[in-house]
Amino acid sequence: MLYAQLITLFPEFFASALGCSIPKRAQEKGLVRIRFVQMRDFATDKHRSVDDRPFGGGPGMVLKPDVVVAAMRAARMEDPYTRVVLLSPEGDPFNQRKAQTYAGLSGITLVCGRYEGFDARIYAHADEVLSVGPYVLSGGEPAALVVLDAIIRLLPGALGDPESARWESFGEEACDWPQFTRPVAFEGHLVPRVLRSGNHAAIAAWRRRQARRRAKGACA
Repeated sequence: MLYAQLITLFPEFFASALGCSIPKRAQEKGLVRIRFVQMRDFATDKHRSVDDRPFGGGPGMVLKPDVVVAAMRAARMEDPYTRVVLLSPEGDPFNQRKAQTYAGLSGITLVCGRYEGFDARIYAHADEVLSVGPYVLSGGEPAALVVLDAIIRLLPGALGDPESARWESFGEEACDWPQFTRPVAFEGHLVPRVLRSGNHAAIAAWRRRQARRRAKGACA
């Protein structure tokens, strides 16, 4: 079982996505346990402040190191074996290989940023800094959801067909091949004849060629 902890200011953000489809079934099967850590619970002033103005001036607010590090330490106390991952645009890029690595862990903690980001002193307390892409989000919650969903579907038993995770895009370091279903003819376009041939060897060869072709393009 994977024990996933999410350090966030907005636990409610995850309710819909984690309450349906594969994440929901994985939780019901006991494949993953998800715990939310409310960052604001670790604020020390009467206003429960989690951010403050940046030194040197500038727009926005910065997440305070005392609050965030206290939340990270609480996650480690809950699970001493957890891997604490700070979500930030300047982190290492997330990919399928990392998802596979995380799926093999017993515990992972995803730390969601907000506002203008983290005080720089927080980074030293994480095991890893991770980015889901070279762009800025309103907060780390969407990024955490992407990472968690990618992990959950790799857990043994999470998918109805265990071969699905192996053959999906990037699972074999290649892109997926084009997929088709009924009807055979749609607005003048036909499903390729080879896919209707019943020749499994020919189908497998066609799929490999198509996947390699895609890998040289957008998926490269």
